[in-house]
Amino acid sequence: MEADWDELSRIPVPPPSPHGMPTIATAIAFDDVMELLWAGNEYGRITSFCGPELQRYTSVRAHPVSEGPVRQILFHDRGVISLSSKSVHMITRRGLTQWHITHEDMTDLRCMSFTAQLNKVIVAGCQKSMFTIDIDKGHIVDKLPTEYNYTMMKKSRYLCAATDTGSVNALSLTDFRVVKSWKAHGTAVNDMDARNDLLVTCGFSVRHLGSPIVDPLANVYDLKTLSPLPPIPFHAGAAYVRMHPKLHTTSFVASQTGQLQVVDLMNPNAINLRQANVSFMLGIDLSPSGEALAINDAECAIHLWGSPSKVHFNEMSKEVEFADVPARPPPLDWSPDTPLSMIGMPYYHERLFSAWPSHLVFEIGNPPAPTDQALIPYLRPAEIGHYAPNPKKTRRNQVENTRAMANSEPALIAPKFLSEKAREQSKAKSDGLVTDTAETLAGTKLNGEAEDDPLLKYSNVEIKYSRFGVDDFDFRFYNQTKFSGLETHIANSFTNALLQLFKFIPLIRNVALHHAASTCIFENCLLCEMGYLFDMLEKADGQNCQATNLLKTFGSFREASSLGLLEENLTNKALSTSIQAVNRFFLGQISHDFRMILPSSDDLDHKLATVASESIRCMFCQKEIVRPGNSLVNELIYPAIDIKQIRRNPAYRFSNILRASIERETQNRGWCNYCRRYQQVAIRKTVHRMPLVMMLNTALNNPICKRLWAIPGWGRPSNADAEQHAGPVVYELVGVVSEIDIPEHQKAHLVSFINVSISSREPETANKWHLFNDFLVTEVDKDEALRFNQPWKVPCVLAYQVKDARHAMDDNWKNALDTTLLYRDWSLNGGRSVESLATLSEEEKPSPGTPVALDTEFVDLEKAEIDVKADGSQEIVRPSKSGLARVSVLRGSGTREGVPFIDDYITIKETIVDYVTQYSGIKPGDLDPRTSQHNLVPLKVAYKKLWLLLNLGCIFVGHGLASDFRKINIQVPKSQTVDTQYLFFHPGKNRRLSLRYLAWAVFKEYIQEEPTDNNQGHDSIEDARMALRLWKKFQEYEDAGVVSQILEELFREGSKLGFRPPARNGATAVLSRPGTAVTMQNNSGRNTPSTPEVTAPAASAPTTPRQGFRRSVALTPSNGSFAGPGTGDFFGGSPLK
Repeated sequence: MEADWDELSRIPVPPPSPHGMPTIATAIAFDDVMELLWAGNEYGRITSFCGPELQRYTSVRAHPVSEGPVRQILFHDRGVISLSSKSVHMITRRGLTQWHITHEDMTDLRCMSFTAQLNKVIVAGCQKSMFTIDIDKGHIVDKLPTEYNYTMMKKSRYLCAATDTGSVNALSLTDFRVVKSWKAHGTAVNDMDARNDLLVTCGFSVRHLGSPIVDPLANVYDLKTLSPLPPIPFHAGAAYVRMHPKLHTTSFVASQTGQLQVVDLMNPNAINLRQANVSFMLGIDLSPSGEALAINDAECAIHLWGSPSKVHFNEMSKEVEFADVPARPPPLDWSPDTPLSMIGMPYYHERLFSAWPSHLVFEIGNPPAPTDQALIPYLRPAEIGHYAPNPKKTRRNQVENTRAMANSEPALIAPKFLSEKAREQSKAKSDGLVTDTAETLAGTKLNGEAEDDPLLKYSNVEIKYSRFGVDDFDFRFYNQTKFSGLETHIANSFTNALLQLFKFIPLIRNVALHHAASTCIFENCLLCEMGYLFDMLEKADGQNCQATNLLKTFGSFREASSLGLLEENLTNKALSTSIQAVNRFFLGQISHDFRMILPSSDDLDHKLATVASESIRCMFCQKEIVRPGNSLVNELIYPAIDIKQIRRNPAYRFSNILRASIERETQNRGWCNYCRRYQQVAIRKTVHRMPLVMMLNTALNNPICKRLWAIPGWGRPSNADAEQHAGPVVYELVGVVSEIDIPEHQKAHLVSFINVSISSREPETANKWHLFNDFLVTEVDKDEALRFNQPWKVPCVLAYQVKDARHAMDDNWKNALDTTLLYRDWSLNGGRSVESLATLSEEEKPSPGTPVALDTEFVDLEKAEIDVKADGSQEIVRPSKSGLARVSVLRGSGTREGVPFIDDYITIKETIVDYVTQYSGIKPGDLDPRTSQHNLVPLKVAYKKLWLLLNLGCIFVGHGLASDFRKINIQVPKSQTVDTQYLFFHPGKNRRLSLRYLAWAVFKEYIQEEPTDNNQGHDSIEDARMALRLWKKFQEYEDAGVVSQILEELFREGSKLGFRPPARNGATAVLSRPGTAVTMQNNSGRNTPSTPEVTAPAASAPTTPRQGFRRSVALTPSNGSFAGPGTGDFFGGSPLK
């Protein structure tokens, strides 16, 4: 031991589990092949540590915990061998198991050693047999009987084996017979080591008191002569010993208290002492190089001693193999929108464990029966839990089948797609049969009269998507009324019920529409969006609508996000509480938006605000201050309720609770400016004027308060309450927003019950109540609408309007439209417009029947969400989300026919996932105000221009307008739409012709081509102009009476070409007559003229699509008469020739 030897490192023995406590090391040993130190613990685990830093390398559970601690560790070139009481285990140094051997006669193994053959080991213990194991084969090759219980073995010239009686036997390495035996110690041998011709032992002896103590001498034996040598004195007690691997006569002797002594066996007087900082030593081991010493103690630590200047476990070590650095996975944008297919699956060749066979799947344990919500108000605390009276809704000893309830299907099953119904109807007509499914759907009622489930109409409704998109969904199955519902699958669509309620309040509806028709062009104006939505719902006439733009505006408010009003914040919130907060936000925001245009007007406050003042009086100094206390929403405040007096106490009447809630008096702690400190203050609210529309939040946070609403007629004050005061303001209930929470297979959602008669234009006396459950709309009875005696139906928001305002539907906003936006340029970035664009002049003011050509372009904001089922079929869970990117509107008549007057690119703040340039012509950067060279406008400006044209009575001409209008979120009546996709539609053909094919087939022109040097690619102006020309041409065919022949030839030629235009060949137009041929090329490089010239005099603007502008084509210049197909020169016998 050099003079600079000291403790180099100390580490705790790893615990048996990640959260367990450290354990002691029962065996330690230095590896003779690599720079590793191995340790075994009490739980059968062996762990290796690398280098002087004792960095953890491998850890393996080698033996079961029931077999106790690891007794010994041996090293072989192929791996590491460990021993426990009942098994022998071998692993590679990287931790892979090579073999594991057990035997019924292995009852208490204690030690092992290599034999004369290095590929075999002998294991022994306090048992009647020893075993020889072949390391290469991994099995027992011999079983040897023995009369000794061996506890320790060391191999040298002989196999030295210590017994449990304190003797040491020298065994032959070939046949394992005892050659010599010494009584080394009186009681037991604690440790020994043999190297070359020397054997050193340490042990215990019995002294005077009868208890064994450590011998103060270490016995030495000469294995060459099989004779003892003089012992080594060690007064601290020789407990552990190791022979130096290089210095043959030098040994390390240690005591249990940590004293180390390096002594020369041939010269006991030459010693070197050290003291290890341990409380109680359990073992030591010396490295094969002699440069490191390991100590394990009772405090679950391993100490490494050596010289700081040089520490190597072996003279020549193999390099330690560390695990390969894992390749970094490719960067992945992991979000809720990322499809799982992007992750991929590893290759496998065996059956996955997750493929559990069906015959091994069993149902165990039924879920508990759901708690009856009607019992909650009656719960009383008990010593354990709560108790309530038995409602006795089931028979005695009757048990509910909760498993069947949990596995039951939802009550409302979506109907078949329209395409499926069309196929079934055609098949039924041919076979004269009606399918059972059709009969079932025909018998289904949504008005609650079905015998199967009276709650059918209250169920969650969900849109299903086929490969044809949302147009294939049968919305009329859910709504057969003239009132339109609102679609789901839109962010924040939980507010649909509240929006429907606002729409049917005439005074709010009038304000919103008048504001939308004003000069307001603020981008985030909620009142404008409400006006657009209300107009859309009225024009839809029962067709489904969506509040996409309004909800997008709602989601853009930071205040709404910070208040937790958006759908993404509703995870752990009750819908009833959230919709009441949204009601407050909506009314506050529309009041703000109204004042942005008319700051001095109090018209909206007169309709919505409760004008009041608050008196705040300090209870200490009696000083009082008065401040305004106006409110747009009043929340009901309920008194302390005694269930026994709930029907008899006048304080529980709705009118009294309403008065106490509006003219509230409260006491709480507040700041007093006179006392300059917080004091108890009394707050009294005095109402000066009631609004024309009174919005109430029910604030039903206490289950006991819900008992009031369960009383029949509660919430509907009688006329006697109003007659008690002079000059009363009489209100009538417009509607209620309610939360529906049916426990079985349903999720909580909101519906609204609305008296639609209040907003009707015809003076009706009878009240008609309707249920609005998203896009499910049906008429209900008044008592059913206002009955809340079921726990799953909770009122949230109530809307009252003065009775004098019944039927007060004001449509004068149509005559007060602010159309200045149509006559001036509007740009965010000052970008240039196309050269041919000319803004409308005052002389060109659109009037009812004015045709305009429209085409729009969109970009993808979200990809479609597709669910791939186990059978490989795909189901569209949520369609792709598009954003309006460009709007082009052209004049449809007059001397400037075909000239665009609107060509706006729309700036988009949301993330664009795909510009779909191939179809839209929009490229990255076109919608960014910092880089775009086009005329950029906000969505609000582009939308308002179209909305103005719509309400001015213009007729929109285009191709595929239904899809465009849906994505724009505008409702255009069919009387104001001319869609060339349907004009050139053959009733007997199941195909709609594309605009590109129609342009080639009718005019022999190519549009929507790939971008080239002379062609900018897809262009909405070009598409709108082509749709306009197709409409004009179709009118010519109508005048000539050849529409059916034209359509037949279009589809006949299209089937040959795959309904795609062929490659360019310079052919002339195929569907134009002599004298009406269309120019094939122009200077711009496009096939479609930029500004087509009108050769015939312009006709007056059409009033309907059927009376549009037409050219005279039925007469030829030569004879002035019409010749039908197949004769003379007209089409050469065929409409396409």
